[in-house]
Amino acid sequence: MTENKIKLSKYLKPYILFAVLAPLTMIGEVTIDLTQPRIMSEIVDKGVMAKDLPLVWELGIKMLLLSFAGGIFGILAAFFSNYAAQCFGADIRRDAFGKVMSLSIEQTDKFTTGSLITRLTNDITMVQDFVSMLLRNFVRTPMMFIGGIIMAISLNVNFGLVLIVSLPIEIIAVLLIMRKARPLFTKVQTKLDRVNSVVQENVNGARVVKAYVSEEHEIERFDYANSELRETNLKVQTLIARLAPIMSLVLNATVIAVIYIGNVQVNNDLLQVGKIMAAVNYITQIMMSLMMLSMVFQHITRASASAQRIREILECEPVISSGGGCSRDTSGSVEFKKAVFRYPGTKGRPVLNGVDLSIKGGEYLAVLGATGSGKTSLVNLIPRFYDVNEGEVFVDSVNVKDYDINELRSKVAYVLQKSELFAGTVADNIRWGNDDATDEEVIHAAKIACADEFISEFAEGYNTYIDEKGSSISGGQKQRISIARAILRKPEIIIFDDSTSALDINTEAKLRMALREELKGTTIIMIAQRVASVMTADRIAIIDKGVIADCAPHAELLEKSEIYRDIYDSQLKGGVGLE
Repeated sequence: MTENKIKLSKYLKPYILFAVLAPLTMIGEVTIDLTQPRIMSEIVDKGVMAKDLPLVWELGIKMLLLSFAGGIFGILAAFFSNYAAQCFGADIRRDAFGKVMSLSIEQTDKFTTGSLITRLTNDITMVQDFVSMLLRNFVRTPMMFIGGIIMAISLNVNFGLVLIVSLPIEIIAVLLIMRKARPLFTKVQTKLDRVNSVVQENVNGARVVKAYVSEEHEIERFDYANSELRETNLKVQTLIARLAPIMSLVLNATVIAVIYIGNVQVNNDLLQVGKIMAAVNYITQIMMSLMMLSMVFQHITRASASAQRIREILECEPVISSGGGCSRDTSGSVEFKKAVFRYPGTKGRPVLNGVDLSIKGGEYLAVLGATGSGKTSLVNLIPRFYDVNEGEVFVDSVNVKDYDINELRSKVAYVLQKSELFAGTVADNIRWGNDDATDEEVIHAAKIACADEFISEFAEGYNTYIDEKGSSISGGQKQRISIARAILRKPEIIIFDDSTSALDINTEAKLRMALREELKGTTIIMIAQRVASVMTADRIAIIDKGVIADCAPHAELLEKSEIYRDIYDSQLKGGVGLE
């Protein structure tokens, strides 16, 4: 966290004109609301009681015209406040999303996906709604409260005695209940995080859930998270619900007291009936303004909890910071020097422990090793998805920490084992590698990736729409589209993280041949599980328990590397990989 606290109020400054116009127009509406009971008392006392029908018509039309004007002021206040609040929320959401995009994988994992979704949607909406309400009510509530008291006392000083007794009771009730509710609002958002996390996990992992027939288990897990959210919400709402009967009881008792005092005054010819009716209206306005004040406190409590969660994102400085430098060398060389790495929050033996490895520009290097040996962790250090704990990593003879982060990552294309596609056409997904690519370049990249043959068979070809996460096509097709996307980028370094696992042997062989022919000068780093996939590489790096055990061409490794021979014998001599 940065020491400089971010104030969300700065996001309202660009819309200050609307933020000022909202309360100004609200002043007009409240002023009219405060004059209406006075006019009504005149209608009763000077018109009805005096049987002056023309005066009743005159004052009645005046009330209607004022009500119409008040409605116009109210509509304008609502428009100005909502416009300012919506723009305020949209700007925060944009910056918060941009901040999330700049965070390292370590930081997004720490927040959790469900929590980030809640913060960018529910929390921002909560703060946005509070701003909208505040722009209207921070003038309306105090003005109605103070104005109502003044108007009621101006009718008869004795009405003030009633308010002296009733108002403190309501104010104390509001403060006590809001004090107890405040910590619960934070808990509600945390419980909502959990619900969103369970939903997100199950939507993304739907195939695994179905494959293991775990629907009932996941429904129970969701029910548990959902029940916790429900129970916490009920606690909050139960507390808030206590306000309504308390305030209603005090309101009715106050009205009865005003009527009783007014009745005594009328019997003694000290007050007119119309003024009692006006006083009752003013008392109602005063009490309603207190109810609105309780709603403001409720929104403040909720919004402050949400604002804190939003600030946690906005104030979070990326762990992976940009170095600002670049390199004139474009060969695509990579070098690891005594690289030590362990995942954040873990202890014990590092995933990578003193790795020394030099990869020449344009070299085709394969990385082979047992599951958990550190293959993916090794290549994740090149584009700085993570940073080494000790040692150094160089790209084009420059330490990756000294690079401008965008400059570094523009040199690298990464094809993941789990292909990530987005809702859109096939061409759109391939163009992720290069937005400015022509149709011919897209098709050429697809041909290198051995994807053109199946894309051309689609009814709409490259304009075929792919569902979210590529659910409408096969695993092998997704991998080849992902490979085409990386090729289209024309990077200096291209990393394949076991990203041909869904391809058959023949297709994979064609792909390797096309890569060698078409990507001459590009450094290729191929992580694989099958020996057959890496035999043609310039060199094969054998990684074992976080260290580079051997690194040499296939033939040399067969002679000198016991680890490689064991893998070779278990796969090829045993028949694995030859199917």
